[in-house]
Amino acid sequence: MTETKLTQANRHKTAVCALALIVSTALGGGVHAEEAFDLDALIEAAKKEPPITVYAVTGKIVDTAQAFTAKYGVQASGKKVNEATQVELMIREHQAGNIVGDVSVATDVASAMGELLPQGIVTNWTPTDIAGDIPEKLRDPLVVVSDPHVWTYNTEKYDKCPVTNIWQLTEPQWKGKLAMLDLFDKPLYADWFNQIETHHDAEVAKAYETLYGKPLDTTNQTATAAWVKAFAENAPLLSDSSTVAEAAGAPGQADPFFVITSTAKYRDNESKGLKLGLCAGVQPFTGFLYPGFGLIAGQTKSPNAAKLFVRYLMTEEGIAPQTADGKISGNSKIGLPADEPSGISKHLEELMAFDASTAAEDLDKRESWQDFWRVNYKK
Repeated sequence: MTETKLTQANRHKTAVCALALIVSTALGGGVHAEEAFDLDALIEAAKKEPPITVYAVTGKIVDTAQAFTAKYGVQASGKKVNEATQVELMIREHQAGNIVGDVSVATDVASAMGELLPQGIVTNWTPTDIAGDIPEKLRDPLVVVSDPHVWTYNTEKYDKCPVTNIWQLTEPQWKGKLAMLDLFDKPLYADWFNQIETHHDAEVAKAYETLYGKPLDTTNQTATAAWVKAFAENAPLLSDSSTVAEAAGAPGQADPFFVITSTAKYRDNESKGLKLGLCAGVQPFTGFLYPGFGLIAGQTKSPNAAKLFVRYLMTEEGIAPQTADGKISGNSKIGLPADEPSGISKHLEELMAFDASTAAEDLDKRESWQDFWRVNYKK
């Protein structure tokens, strides 16, 4: 892949350090590792509190909560809840003074920064004893895990990725053969468009010039808006994660879809026989890293148990079910397992990272991007 400003800015020595340096937040400070911390005291205090419930976007949170309970003797239950629903539940529970979800994991980043944290619906806490292993920019809000979403092709159909530049996806041969998560159900994709325009519009314009040998006319709109418009006109299939992954990876297809999906779906290569392949080296980005915050309900009756659970997620044992899917821990000491199926660890510097410092703006412009998509979407 030809070096772009994006990859030049984000190239670092190690995968996790790369994540740390390219993710920034609107809030400063964080917790210093040298502050006093007594894990045993926290455990004992947590045992005296009511059981906790943890909301997360992955079903693996159920097993994680069970393992936490077995380890510490502190009752916890996990509940799979998508990002948008987590936000709604946290707001309603806060307003009613009836907290069910004590901890929220990987919640809607824009809503967290624009609504939940400013209004005190949730609070941030970074475990001080391991804060030194958590890059400062990932502490406040605490990034528990980041989810890579990558361009993906069918390895049975193609010997190598058929796409090297995102502008190719606006060409006629891909009309009706693209797929991604439904941005009306998963607004993180609308936020992604805003992140690109806000921070990487020049790279999108450069990718166009690289592919077509002439500058993109940006007199009337940004390069990002031009790409989103043309991409929408090719009518990508909008669906849930399983449908998107199967559209790309189901074996035996004469004309499979080209998609962008989470690396978590690559586990289906083994469990379901899919043929998902990571499309590396795409200009200007191979995909994006979506941060998942670990936040505590402001009115929880079990603040110590909630803190203990957040700390557990920052350990190798607590986050292992998610790193097995290619998700990146916010703890720099925790890497990806060697058998992680997507191979994303070799390509993290090619991913666009969400900049949380402008996440509130993403929330403000979310509906505008959804409307823009709706107007330009053509079947």
